[in-house]
Amino acid sequence: MSRVQLALNVSDLEASIAFYSTLFQVEPHKRRKGYANFAIADPPLKLVLIEVPADQRGAGTVSALNHLGIEVDAAETVDVEARRLQAAGLVALEEKDTTCCYALQDKVWVDDPAGAPWEVYTVKDDNPVLVVAEEAACCVAVPSSGSCC
Repeated sequence: MSRVQLALNVSDLEASIAFYSTLFQVEPHKRRKGYANFAIADPPLKLVLIEVPADQRGAGTVSALNHLGIEVDAAETVDVEARRLQAAGLVALEEKDTTCCYALQDKVWVDDPAGAPWEVYTVKDDNPVLVVAEEAACCVAVPSSGSCC
């Protein structure tokens, strides 16, 4: 199983949760302060909502996108994809056993030609017990700079 991930910046998390619950007819899979995600079966989608201040979010599509991703079933698949992307000449930043979005993950990041960050990732533990809020915050790696936003 794999599915596309769409991570959106939202300025009103509760209103956004209500909207996407209605749109996709599913309740959030996970909710934390300033964060929610939906595991949608049809269409296969992991929708992530990240609350940001309204002045950073903007209106409409302005600053709506946080990052994109492809969720895969296994760490081995992440490794295969990392090697494939690197062989194709893309700058790929690998992260192993990283806590992000309140889950333990392995992932590899690449930027599209316009700089939009994509991750190929697997969730190794969806609700790690010892998660400190700062460790769990979603951080978008920027492969070209090697830093996080």
